[in-house]
Amino acid sequence: MKLLLLLSVLFILNCKESGRKANASGSEQSTNLVERPIKSPNFSLASLDDVIVSLDHYKGKFLVIHIATTWCPFCNAEAPYLEKLFQDYQGKNVEVLLIDVKEPKELVKEKLQRKYNLTFPILLDIDGDVAASFAPKDVLPDLSRDEVMLASNLLIDPDGNIQFMSLLDSKNFDAELHHLKSKLDELL
Repeated sequence: MKLLLLLSVLFILNCKESGRKANASGSEQSTNLVERPIKSPNFSLASLDDVIVSLDHYKGKFLVIHIATTWCPFCNAEAPYLEKLFQDYQGKNVEVLLIDVKEPKELVKEKLQRKYNLTFPILLDIDGDVAASFAPKDVLPDLSRDEVMLASNLLIDPDGNIQFMSLLDSKNFDAELHHLKSKLDELL
């Protein structure tokens, strides 16, 4: 069932992305869906360590958020690069979080944290409400809002504004997070 859902998401996203136009030079446009900064929804979730974490904890810092599940191959492909980003940007006022959607703590610990040796906080969005709160209203209306956000990346600035958002685009998949890091470097 989950594989069928993922394949459906990929098909829909590919259809949407195939409609994107190349810029004047013929190269792909950035995957950033944010044309101008927008206020991030607030959230409060438990971490794998049972610590309650909210957006307010990161006020004054840049925050990279990846929304994932253990069964998502795209999320898994990005996991080592998220850890590398976390390590590379330590001391530069940048934090990283992974928000896992609708999965039990032990599964997330085994299939994400331990498997990829992730050292940044992983939060549990047990009902999917936080993931859904980030979903653009006009994207993929046939999917539940939390499903839209799987394998997405967000960059929130020190004032709590979303500066970068990418949704899963299997055609132009950026596992190494080049677009996100480019935006982050631009803002730093």
